[in-house]
Amino acid sequence: MNKKHFYEHLIETSELSLSLGDLELSQEERIELIHIVRKNMHYIVIDIVLSELPENEKKVFLKNMHEEDNEVTWKHLKENIKDVEEKIREASRKALREHIRDIREK
Repeated sequence: MNKKHFYEHLIETSELSLSLGDLELSQEERIELIHIVRKNMHYIVIDIVLSELPENEKKVFLKNMHEEDNEVTWKHLKENIKDVEEKIREASRKALREHIRDIREK
């Protein structure tokens, strides 16, 4: 099952796919690298959100996320974190640049 996380529309991974395409990797290796990067991005987003949310709103966020109600999750985040989408975009761009740099150096 490949559920869509609430933030996926903010994360652009085409450059990652292109970078992987330049390497001599099997299909399985490409899929595994993409899976690792996506997992890492998930942890980065959760860290940003939990770092920015007031203490009393963290459990609400985790409950909303667990229930996979993206609309409710976004509403809650936008009410509690200023510029939350931009913060996620920026952190994800930075992390993807680092992953791509690491991949190209190998």
